[in-house]
Amino acid sequence: MSKSLTIAIDGPAASGKSVVGSQTAKRLGVRFLDTGMMYRAFTWSALQAGIDRSDEKALAALAKSMRMQSETRDGKDVLLVNGEDATPHVKSREVERAVSYVSAVSAVRRALVALQRQIAADDSIVMVGRDIGTVVLKDATLKVFLRATVEERARRRYLELKRQGKQVDYEDVEAELARRDKIDSERADSPLQAAEDAVMVDTDHLSIGEVVEEIVELLGDH
Repeated sequence: MSKSLTIAIDGPAASGKSVVGSQTAKRLGVRFLDTGMMYRAFTWSALQAGIDRSDEKALAALAKSMRMQSETRDGKDVLLVNGEDATPHVKSREVERAVSYVSAVSAVRRALVALQRQIAADDSIVMVGRDIGTVVLKDATLKVFLRATVEERARRRYLELKRQGKQVDYEDVEAELARRDKIDSERADSPLQAAEDAVMVDTDHLSIGEVVEEIVELLGDH
């Protein structure tokens, strides 16, 4: 496998980026990075520090001083923020409500994008997020944008949360995803959008395995 191999997978919340990206990376035998988890980990750190999600000055200062690294422990990827494992907290409702606002802050994005590029430079990688093909890895070997209706994405997220034993309403999950879509697509810095040279993949009626297979086949054309 060429060390210059980089696959950028973008898409809205609950479009399947994380699981598709992880399985694609395993299939190809390369590293995997979910940049959304980095923004969640940073958001958790900000909340722990008592920083309001609208306090851009304080968030910028935290981003400049923050140390973040990814490690594999017992076969699982963990994110350390200033030496503390943020992984168990990144899917909390508090983080869920604040992450789109925090990640819209330009200083936060600049700090994390720089770190993401540094990580990608080390070796072949599959990286997923919302601005990978448009900002982080503009020269990626392959760019993919996953699409799914908000109804399908809400169904997936609802079932995921139910499996975790959480009490949720489908309508609330759908409304939350629609809210995040609006914030992510309308932010001034690195809005959610497909790169001009990205391949669009509609996932509404595809299994995870079928999406992975399509990406691997697309890679063969590059």
